[in-house]
Amino acid sequence: MTVKQLMDDLIDPASDFIFNAVGTVISDKGVVETEPKTDDDWAKVRVGAVTMAEGIYLLKIPRPIAPPGDLNNSVGPDASELTPDQIKAKIEADTVLWNAKIEALRNINLQVLEIVKRKDAKELSEAGEILDQACESCHLEYWYPAEKDLMKRLDRRLKGQ
Repeated sequence: MTVKQLMDDLIDPASDFIFNAVGTVISDKGVVETEPKTDDDWAKVRVGAVTMAEGIYLLKIPRPIAPPGDLNNSVGPDASELTPDQIKAKIEADTVLWNAKIEALRNINLQVLEIVKRKDAKELSEAGEILDQACESCHLEYWYPAEKDLMKRLDRRLKGQ
């Protein structure tokens, strides 16, 4: 499997068990809070965390970035993503950073497993935010790094600079 296939077919779907477990939806009908309530709900979160914690380690095994011919969204003047060759070059140029990002993702999922044992929805919500930041940090480094500058500009605007 390629990195892209592992992300699309294993890691990303597993993350939904965590990201969708806790949330708030505000609509015309009011506010709806979602959180795990039953043992089955918490089991789904556990499955997501185990799958992500172990699945992310598969990224330590050198492998192709994407299937042959898949160039991501890297073609054209406004390409938003790096090519698979560019991603591979970044990984090979600094394997310590690549492995550190993998460890960060694994560690937050191990924390989620501890939260599942305590069945603490508030902690799960906080861990979900940290997980989202860890995922986005990796994506900004290896998949769509041009958005780092966009994020900095937006941050400066929000701070009124």
